[in-house]
Amino acid sequence: MKFETKLIHAGIKPDASTGAIMTPIFQTSTYVQNKPGDHLGFQYARSQNPTRTILQENLAALEKARYGICFSSGMAAIDAVLRLLEPGEEVIATYDLYGGSYRLMTKLFEKYGIKMHFIDLSNEDELNKALNQKTRLVWVESPTNPMLNIIDIKKVAQSVAEDVLVCVDNTFASPYLQTPMDLGADIVMHSATKYLGGHSDVIHGCLMVNDKTLADQLYFIQNAVGAVPGPQDCFLILRGIKTLHVRMDRACENAAFIAKKLQNFEQINKVYYPGLSSHPRHDLAAAQMRDFGAMISFDLKDDSLEKAKKILSNTHFFSLAESLGGVESLIGHPATMTHSTIPKAEREKIGLTDSLIRLSVGIENKDDLWNDLRQAIES
Repeated sequence: MKFETKLIHAGIKPDASTGAIMTPIFQTSTYVQNKPGDHLGFQYARSQNPTRTILQENLAALEKARYGICFSSGMAAIDAVLRLLEPGEEVIATYDLYGGSYRLMTKLFEKYGIKMHFIDLSNEDELNKALNQKTRLVWVESPTNPMLNIIDIKKVAQSVAEDVLVCVDNTFASPYLQTPMDLGADIVMHSATKYLGGHSDVIHGCLMVNDKTLADQLYFIQNAVGAVPGPQDCFLILRGIKTLHVRMDRACENAAFIAKKLQNFEQINKVYYPGLSSHPRHDLAAAQMRDFGAMISFDLKDDSLEKAKKILSNTHFFSLAESLGGVESLIGHPATMTHSTIPKAEREKIGLTDSLIRLSVGIENKDDLWNDLRQAIES
């Protein structure tokens, strides 16, 4: 199947009992057994749910993986990956990653004896210097959040030893634009809340892997910890996935249009968007991705929090809110919202200034979106 067909058909069949074309929502907590151990493959809904099973199969197909594992949120999915590690082992992560990932790694897992190294993963020398015999996991975001840096996933995967896992947070790209498994990743992670769901109405996370032993470990964690999505959540993600390609096509088109326009503003210092030829890793993005995504960041020449707030408070079609990847356009301020848990000094090291504004470009009319943003900047 081609990708667009996979979205609608991979792992999905009409319901055997009724012929319903849409996957039913199996709203149950448990399943009747004929006698102990004699059941239809389902025993307790924390462990298995038919709606979730179908979604897991669909997600695996999209990422060219053999196994999919679903969780109640993207953070629960990241938590499951970190639970694969033992005290004394180490993680190398990109230094410009999502604030929630940074918080989980530093505030919780470092307490359990797992050491974190945050480096510029686009610098091969830094990666080679950080790798050691205790390294167990390399955590990659590409594009990164919110600086839109591009990491060479294939080069990272080739640089590590066989016993080191490479996990790629593919949330910003979605499987429509990038399939890290093709580039050597061991685990692909998504906050499915974002582009996969696509309608800002559900919280969900997922992992995709090819190795059965690794999959079994993650299924064990999924069941033992119990941070699982409900069947209604799984249904909503299945529904959202069906239109991923058409939503992404429009959103990417809109983002490219807006990013080019933003370059012409005297007030703007820098526009971060991998689709611009001025982006330092534009060529890598063009080779690694099928399109450049729908996320844009920019900051102001006058690095003023107050001036940034005026822009953030004066848009109409760009709604001021956390999150991304929905059909509607969002505008946010990483320093006080999504990345506020990262110390200011650490934020500034990666260029995340107080005036940095992040856009999640939706599927509205591009002229309406641009006019909305333009008047906010001009004001």
